[in-house]
Amino acid sequence: MRTVTSLFDTYEHATQALHALKDAGIKSADISFIANSPEDIEEADLIGDDATVGAELGAFLGGAGGLLAGLGLVAIPGLGPVIAGGWLLATALGAVTGAGLGAAAGGIIGSLTGAGIPESDAHVYAEGIRRGGVLLTVRVHHDQSQMAAEILKLANGVDLEDRRKIYKGEGWERFEHDAISKGKPPTP
Repeated sequence: MRTVTSLFDTYEHATQALHALKDAGIKSADISFIANSPEDIEEADLIGDDATVGAELGAFLGGAGGLLAGLGLVAIPGLGPVIAGGWLLATALGAVTGAGLGAAAGGIIGSLTGAGIPESDAHVYAEGIRRGGVLLTVRVHHDQSQMAAEILKLANGVDLEDRRKIYKGEGWERFEHDAISKGKPPTP
């Protein structure tokens, strides 16, 4: 399995990517979603205007039962309240449970690096989440990795190197769980 990850500046772009991943046959159990802007995500966005939209979101974020048991508001130190679900969150929260609540931010970094993401990239992703972004992480077979990467890119995924340069231009060096958020992500 390979891990394909992308940061999005908007919930709308991340949702488009989720739909495209599902349409391409990616199993919902292999998709993780972490969004840090719950005040911007209306409840209607999660449950939809009707039960079908809510069930669809649950199905492609969820898993075997078609519902995402873990989808909900979770407070993670350094990230604040996030709406999250999927395999990556379960791994991160496992690190929190095992090491205490203060390790949650390290749990996000550790989860990403444990999934094969270089640590320097994991810090940019964590910072992006903290600043209001949405992170999608997909586990796919090697032969699906290029397709998944293209889907995330076409859905307006952030160029990680450009974002790293912006953060470093502000004096940022790495994700610090006790840093104060500098606000919404920059507009590319």
